[in-house]
Amino acid sequence: MTTRDNQDARDSQNWQDGDYEPSPRQWVREQVEKFERTNGAEGGTLRGMPIVVLTMKGAKTGKIRKVPLMRVEHDGRYAAVASLGGAPTHPVWYYNMKANPRLQLQDGPNRYDVVARELSGEERQRWWDLAVAAYPDYADYQVKTEREIPVLLLEPASD
Repeated sequence: MTTRDNQDARDSQNWQDGDYEPSPRQWVREQVEKFERTNGAEGGTLRGMPIVVLTMKGAKTGKIRKVPLMRVEHDGRYAAVASLGGAPTHPVWYYNMKANPRLQLQDGPNRYDVVARELSGEERQRWWDLAVAAYPDYADYQVKTEREIPVLLLEPASD
């Protein structure tokens, strides 16, 4: 591991350092607030499907950001699907996660420190299939856009 890698690892471990800045989107702010206020007992679904809330550091601002995403879980690992409803661009949280891959995931009352990595090839396809099974609209979103929708795997942090 290079000196730069060591610094990057230390920086990404400090995801919780910084000021929280709620989303500019009202529905996101309200969903996250309700989910956290009730420790996941309320606000745990979106369009009738279960969600998780991810807490991460912003890539540009360094502020703490929170986002609800559809729950895609398998064997204690989770997928984050950067669909943005099939828009032509990636969601902002995708860039935050790429810049600062260490984050917190809340699934109901349970919180986990996780590390994100983008998937490719067969591994991406396996998780894409799990994601579409959990939230079928993802398949429609892929048809709507020319970009390949990124899938990031969220695995338990080792420390």
